[in-house]
Amino acid sequence: QVQLVESGGGLVQAGDSLRLSCVASGRAFGSYALAWFRQATGKEREFVAAISWKPGMTYYADFEKGRFAISRDNAKNTVYLQLTSLKPEDTAVYHCAARDRSQGDISRETDQYDYWGQGTRVTVSS
Repeated sequence: QVQLVESGGGLVQAGDSLRLSCVASGRAFGSYALAWFRQATGKEREFVAAISWKPGMTYYADFEKGRFAISRDNAKNTVYLQLTSLKPEDTAVYHCAARDRSQGDISRETDQYDYWGQGTRVTVSS
């Protein structure tokens, strides 16, 4: 069982930046498609960004409009989400997820991922 642990969330003002991190256990990190999802209070979990095990392949949700960036460091078993120009509507718990390459590649669908972290909370004040 793969464990994912997120960190880096916090309370910031509109326009500020944060970098979220997610560290995975195990030795197969390089074979995972990785993604970030977020869930605001009273709303369903929504896709944010994904990065493939294939070098250079990423995918972003339309609402981001260039404000977010996903990256990975396989040597550190870590996937990052750089959040810039944050808005109050970005307030949510951000979760990372992993999918083994044997199951497919990056996807925006929640049920396509096998492993999930507990989440890190991002709060953006106006």
